[in-house]
Amino acid sequence: MTAVGILGVSAAPDPAAAVARPAFGTLGDPQTRLLAGPGPARGAETLRAHLDRLGPLPLPARRADLLELVRASRLAGRGGGEFPVARKLAAAAGAGGDPLVVVNGSEGEPASRKDRTLLEHRPHLVLDGAALAAHAVGASTVVVYLHASRPTTWSAVARALDERRAGPGDGAVSFHVASAPDAYVAGESSAVVNVLEGGGPLPRRHPNPVAVCGVHGRPTVVSNAETLGHLALLGRFGPGWFTMAGSPDAPGSTLLTLAGGVRAPGLVVEVLEPVRLGDVLRVHGGVDGAPGAVLIGGYGGRWIGGEAAFDAPLDRGALRRAEVGLGCGIVAPLPPRSCGLATTLVLLDYLAGQSAGQCGPCVLGLPALADELAAIVDGCATKGDVRRLTSKALGLRGRGDCSHPDGAIALLESALDVFADDAARHARGRHCGGSHDDGWFPVAEGPRPVAPS
Repeated sequence: MTAVGILGVSAAPDPAAAVARPAFGTLGDPQTRLLAGPGPARGAETLRAHLDRLGPLPLPARRADLLELVRASRLAGRGGGEFPVARKLAAAAGAGGDPLVVVNGSEGEPASRKDRTLLEHRPHLVLDGAALAAHAVGASTVVVYLHASRPTTWSAVARALDERRAGPGDGAVSFHVASAPDAYVAGESSAVVNVLEGGGPLPRRHPNPVAVCGVHGRPTVVSNAETLGHLALLGRFGPGWFTMAGSPDAPGSTLLTLAGGVRAPGLVVEVLEPVRLGDVLRVHGGVDGAPGAVLIGGYGGRWIGGEAAFDAPLDRGALRRAEVGLGCGIVAPLPPRSCGLATTLVLLDYLAGQSAGQCGPCVLGLPALADELAAIVDGCATKGDVRRLTSKALGLRGRGDCSHPDGAIALLESALDVFADDAARHARGRHCGGSHDDGWFPVAEGPRPVAPS
């Protein structure tokens, strides 16, 4: 059966088969979307295999048709902001000048593997999406923004670009690779712009989005690998097919990375329709029952009580309504017998050390919050200290030069809420009974920034 979209006809999966498909799967599962294709042992999918499996990428004669296609799909970015992709593309297309498209492959969350998995195993899918975005906004250049410290990712992308240069090509679009600093904040869109302009990874709050005024004043579309992979499939199969996955509030599939106390930390799972978080954790995480808590959305995300999290629907729309953003897609149950406050302290101390060092709330505020949480964990604080820590965190919210401190504060606030009983025990000088083994919550060590002079 074929799917007919605005861009023409492509061989799409039979819609009738969607009824029997599993609700989630991993790399190589034929019923998935982004992860369909060769299994993990095969490495990066070649250009020939990619084209044999999905066919060539159709490029419409009119950019307006492509923008309408994306608008009809209601595709949202698969990152923290979940910004509508059609609005971003339309802003760049209408801004004039010489637009630029950036594949954001930095994935600064230490526990996240979803974008890395796509770039290392489905590089041509991501590059197709970037070529389509470039066509939509009239860009002639695509920059692939990667960490040089990840040689497997870098090599997979470099080989894929060599294949494309030797193959049919991407029309008038040229690809270049740029190195991203090893910093948590390096993937924020304004930080990406600063790096590509020759500066450091300094995220900032700007009145104009980078899609309107980005690298050297050029309209700049910055999208992560998962978002562009969805765009590549959308261009082939159309919005009707795209919206068959997900939910009316959040169409399309979504990628998760399992972390924390799971059987295979770093495993990437594609969710095709709303399912219970507990079902995914049971099947792919080896988690038999509700854990003490689950961290959702990354290190700047939120802790959710285990029972509530286990029954929560894995749907971006439903989670957003509950004020729990899925963000970068990290789902991390607290390991059994671990202290949630001690685990939070590890993450908060890491976030304090990953500040760009450009404002007081980051440079002074986050380390102070981490130090006060450490006193609670060590049993050297009172109930009044716990209340003051909560108040101090609230006072810092929204005062930073970027959103980095807000994510750290959300993490802390949720921990003080979910682990309130443990905090009370610690404040009385009694240990909560949990160990300080934080499971698989990787952090990159680094010195805390110094206050700017």
